[in-house]
Amino acid sequence: MGRKLKIAMVGHKRVPSREGGIEIVVEELSTRMVAKGHNVTLYNRGGHHVSGKEFDSQKFTEYKGVKLKSVLTIDKKGFAAVSSSFFGALKAAFGKYDVVHFHAEGTCVFMWIPKMMRKRCVTTVHGLDWQREKWRGGFGSKFIHYGEKQAVKHADEIIVLSEGVQKYFRKEYGRKTVLIPNGVNKPEVVEADEIKQRWGLEKDGYILFLGRIVPEKGIKYLVEAYKRVKTDKKLVIAGGASDTDKFLQELKTMVGDNVIFTGFVSGRTLDELYSNAYIYCLPSDLEGMPLSLLEAMSYGNCCVVSDIDECASVIEDKAIVMKKGNVSDLREKLQLLCGDRGLVEKYKSEAAEFIVRTIEEVYVG
Repeated sequence: MGRKLKIAMVGHKRVPSREGGIEIVVEELSTRMVAKGHNVTLYNRGGHHVSGKEFDSQKFTEYKGVKLKSVLTIDKKGFAAVSSSFFGALKAAFGKYDVVHFHAEGTCVFMWIPKMMRKRCVTTVHGLDWQREKWRGGFGSKFIHYGEKQAVKHADEIIVLSEGVQKYFRKEYGRKTVLIPNGVNKPEVVEADEIKQRWGLEKDGYILFLGRIVPEKGIKYLVEAYKRVKTDKKLVIAGGASDTDKFLQELKTMVGDNVIFTGFVSGRTLDELYSNAYIYCLPSDLEGMPLSLLEAMSYGNCCVVSDIDECASVIEDKAIVMKKGNVSDLREKLQLLCGDRGLVEKYKSEAAEFIVRTIEEVYVG
């Protein structure tokens, strides 16, 4: 591709960060586009950092060639995403950009602003966010759903991550979308060192959940199922809360000594958790396309996932599938794997690898 583009991205929390799947996608996409010679600016959210207060004061202006700009953010529950999206869209509208890339449906409420300035607008729908438990039935759900409709109305292209969401847009709006599944890089498998020192975790000595601590991830199902499994393996729940501290505290009251909450993890600790798990479990009710699942498989993990399309379509026959929301079924699957190391090794050896795909052609149109 000969033309070099000026691209702005809005809707994520911040980069560099692993606060969620969107942030991982934005980081990978923006740095790869810069490596191809394009000019990329990310409008980062201000305020509190999910990965811990110690990161709140960190200010970056550039990351691997990507320009980083912080936008005004009302740092209160329910207002942070809305305010940062508005000001990000406003700055992108009046900036010298060829393309404005919106991430997540709620952000698209403000897509009309750069469209008014005749910018080409692309959105990635990372999931049907208005269905998430923390927004369900309230203003947040209605706001995000409205953003979805604005994306249908204004976006030059809509990118979706799964066939299920692609079918949804076709059926609900008659809108054509571009299917570009998420992908991950091939990682380096590392030995248990930090995780052994911090939590006493050994190779193949634990079942791992890694993701945001939110109800729709099905963590409560996992905790309830694990309590009924006869095993000496620990359960590790890794990830930060996202406006869900009450839910996190509820989970902690349900567990015993063999359940470890690590909090937000990154870097070497994250690599070690993935590299040494016996089983990775993601019993979600709702997903976009879970990057944590792709990462877990890329490390060669035996995975147990719910039968929602966004998970089942990723794994093909390379992992174990459980019935969504069925604690008894999940317990049976975990008990089977805890008692059959040969089966676990079979799935480990067959775990798929995935590659990141380019979206340059989507930007140009």
